Amino acid sequence: MGLDLGHKRIGIALSDALGITAQGLTVLERQENAADLAKVIDLAQQHHITAIVIGLPRHMDGRLGDSAAEVLEWAAQLRQVLGIPVHTWDERLTTVQAERILLEANLSRRRRRQVIDKMAAVLILQAFLDQHGSANPG
Repeated sequence: MGLDLGHKRIGIALSDALGITAQGLTVLERQENAADLAKVIDLAQQHHITAIVIGLPRHMDGRLGDSAAEVLEWAAQLRQVLGIPVHTWDERLTTVQAERILLEANLSRRRRRQVIDKMAAVLILQAFLDQHGSANPG
């Protein structure tokens, strides 16, 4: 499972059973942190997830971004509750790349806003799968 943890929305992607390709699953509108975490845990259990990768915000110079502490806290909580590996992945430029892909697909601005977080989650998960092969599907 791949997560793009934003301020307003959480993009969620899943890999195929072999851990080769990532597909978008859904976008959750953010509420309070505990409720958001519970929804992600529920989805992970429903889909029998064996590993999670969360986009870790970094500045262009490599320093951790402003939201990195929240991502690291989420990773720790998911690890503790689900008892599965939870990885972080450098998400620099994934939103820009997702926007470019959606523009090329000729989606309206409104539709892009609805799916950009899911597309970013797909890009995060796909990059992780490409780097690690099928050893850690999610």
